[in-house]
Amino acid sequence: MLFLIILILSFASGFFLPWWVVAIAAFSAAFFAGKTAMQAFWSGFLAVFIVWIVLALFKSIPNDHILAKRVAALFHLPGWGYLLFITGIIGGLVSGFAALSGLLLKRAFEK
Repeated sequence: MLFLIILILSFASGFFLPWWVVAIAAFSAAFFAGKTAMQAFWSGFLAVFIVWIVLALFKSIPNDHILAKRVAALFHLPGWGYLLFITGIIGGLVSGFAALSGLLLKRAFEK
């Protein structure tokens, strides 16, 4: 359930709001619906990993990956797919740690 909440919130905010809003969405979702630390981190990580790759593809496919190919060449990556993967990893880590922080804050208030 936490995975779906973070997925929907981050996908909806990805079109209109800045990139860091996914951290707020993951933090608040894990604060209210998180159960374990491992579940919170991996739900946040995987939800935003998927969302950021999908959103990057929505913006990259219409222009035939021109910008993605150039940025990948700038970082000496073999292809634009690696750039998408790294983008997903960065977003996933931000969201995973935000979700973990939300759950740990919830546990601190419970005691």
